[in-house]
Amino acid sequence: MKEDYFKIIFFALCSVFLFFTVITEIEAAPVQENQIRLYLKDGIEKAFNLDDTTTSVYMQKALELDPENPTGYAYLAIIHLFFYDMSFEPKDRDRNQKLMLHYVDETIAAGEKRIENNSKEGEAYFAMALAKVVKVHWAIHQKSYFLIVQETSNIWEYLEKAKERDPQNYDIYFLMGFLHYHIDYLSGLTRFISSILITTGNRQKGIQELELAAQKGYLLKELAQTELSSDYLNFEKTPAKALPYARELRERFPNNYNFLFALGNILSDLHRFEEAFDVARQIERSIQASIPPVVPQLQPRYNQLMGRILFIKGEYDKAAEYFQKALKDTSPYNARVRVLAFVRMGMIHDARKEREQAEEYYSRALEVEGGEGTAQIEAKKYLDTPYVPLPKP
Repeated sequence: MKEDYFKIIFFALCSVFLFFTVITEIEAAPVQENQIRLYLKDGIEKAFNLDDTTTSVYMQKALELDPENPTGYAYLAIIHLFFYDMSFEPKDRDRNQKLMLHYVDETIAAGEKRIENNSKEGEAYFAMALAKVVKVHWAIHQKSYFLIVQETSNIWEYLEKAKERDPQNYDIYFLMGFLHYHIDYLSGLTRFISSILITTGNRQKGIQELELAAQKGYLLKELAQTELSSDYLNFEKTPAKALPYARELRERFPNNYNFLFALGNILSDLHRFEEAFDVARQIERSIQASIPPVVPQLQPRYNQLMGRILFIKGEYDKAAEYFQKALKDTSPYNARVRVLAFVRMGMIHDARKEREQAEEYYSRALEVEGGEGTAQIEAKKYLDTPYVPLPKP
């Protein structure tokens, strides 16, 4: 009888222990997941402020909490793509490229394993879509067209599955919006192939999805805001809509000179020239002081900004002087700066009715390796149809 009593007590205690253990594990899962997201959020914000050292610390903390979670690897891939694009030294680009591709592979491996265990895992599908987009972005720079086709084949499928399984993840709308918007701007065969491999372009829907991500997103909110600022300025030609995003990003991330350049471009397009010149002078002082992360390699970009402001003011001679200074730099990391300068020089010659010289500059803009983007799209447009200055307001 006494033994039975102790058995009952023993089993009761075991049951209580197991009950609390299970409850603790159930509660620990979302707590751990929330902590991972907090680390990732902190890491992304540090990256936006160009603090690469602290960025890595937070990203690694997120990874250590759950090494089998593909999300941590996906955002590490994005971070290294970000610093790859911004690297000035070849060794830094090589290092970031190697790490970026490593984390892309880790994301896919962890994601496929996660889905194998739970096909309803929306987070894993989204992580793999992010990794695929990172690799496609890199492949475009490498002009590896077979790899582009290979990597784009699953992106939209992953995004739709992620949205279906996790409809409250508004970060998904960043990628959907980005793809809808930019596929709509592709031309000819490229657009046709993209619509087959990924999805049909839809500029209006893309803007709506990007706006949703910019308002309600969590980890990709700032990226959506950056994208909208760029799209409104460069594609939509509505700088007034770009300005609030640029100002907010500049205030939140004061070390990120990219937002200061963006602000200068937007203000110049709004004909707020004194404010634009103030921004340019601020950049010039920072370059001269060379206080990291600002470095002397940004000088051609400053020249391009000054040329842009003067061009929009209609002071073509002064603008051309700055554009020619920008063109003297032939560094790979300033390829897009050169394209912009070539296009603006072409526009100056078009404005002066010097069509032959204008065509020469547009053609040279298209020849710049690594200069893909809105400026080369404009170069193609003005090769077909001469640039005509708008009447002054």
